Amino acid sequence: MMTAPADTASALGLHRVREPKGVLPQAALRLDTDPRPAPDEVRIDVSCLNLDAASFRQLREEHGGDGDAVRAAVCALVRDRGKMHNPVTGSGGMLIGTVAEVGPASPLGLRPGDRVATLVSLTLTPLEITDGLRDWDGLSERVPARGHAILFGRSVAALLPDDLPDELALSVLDVCGAPALTTRLVASYARQGTAPSVLVLGAGGKSGSLSLAAARRAGAGRITGVVPGSAEEAALIAAGLADEVVRADARDAVALHALIESRGGPADVTIVCTDVAGCEHAAILATRDGGTVVFFSMATSFSTAALGAEGLARDVTLLIGNGYQPGHSALALGLVREEPGVRALFDRVQAPAGDGAGR
Repeated sequence: MMTAPADTASALGLHRVREPKGVLPQAALRLDTDPRPAPDEVRIDVSCLNLDAASFRQLREEHGGDGDAVRAAVCALVRDRGKMHNPVTGSGGMLIGTVAEVGPASPLGLRPGDRVATLVSLTLTPLEITDGLRDWDGLSERVPARGHAILFGRSVAALLPDDLPDELALSVLDVCGAPALTTRLVASYARQGTAPSVLVLGAGGKSGSLSLAAARRAGAGRITGVVPGSAEEAALIAAGLADEVVRADARDAVALHALIESRGGPADVTIVCTDVAGCEHAAILATRDGGTVVFFSMATSFSTAALGAEGLARDVTLLIGNGYQPGHSALALGLVREEPGVRALFDRVQAPAGDGAGR
């Protein structure tokens, strides 16, 4: 049963929190998945989940690549928590589905039958799975699913575009905060008459490729992309999104620092889009004093980043990538439509787990 009467529903979803009481849905241990929407809520019939890259990698590694075990783990998390919230990474992902019911006071502008992607994290979205994820092999981030989800009055969703495949649109929308914040940050330099140098770690993945393209459009100067392997290096060079492509392990701060020093020096802006832990120190060393590091990776340890900057005596601004910016979905979808290099990289990472950052 819903934990609060419909007439006391909160636009932030407080009435859906089962335990502990008094916290926001993202911080909750369990959410109420009652399918009956409150007056300002929307119920979505789910067709697909998209697990964020860091969460999927963690689950895959924990279970030794056993798809059946990964599927069972995701089912257990959703069943026990009433949402998809990986307690190790703290992240979840997003979903697509069809609007089934709209409360009379919903401010989201959705109608029954609309096909939508949710632009808020699954870590705060009430979710019930009814098919046991039977159509998912547990080997990719994209999860065919049946069930329902609830959007609150303050949730965000986007209509799925007609001109892009659902799988592609879902992947783009999952990371659309990255190019939006990159645009804002680079443009702030440009307004001061500076064309900032930009370095992207995890540049061959979804959020990385979008960030490269967004940086260029916003007025960046030298753009460098860092990738871990030769295949990613070749793909990024072919995409033409970076002035220089560096092959390096972004977890090896000393080696990456030496490479960056030999190729033009530290960047004004560093964007971290990896799906592996341990890239904090490398990003800080690769950024000049007075510069900015944006962490879009959900694998980031923010205490490691803060203490690392202090210990390295590096005067850099550290930003947490925010998955929401006004206009972020339209900007990201536009980049995929209009930048062939971005589309090529997205097509490349559709089947395997990409190195983008999600929710």
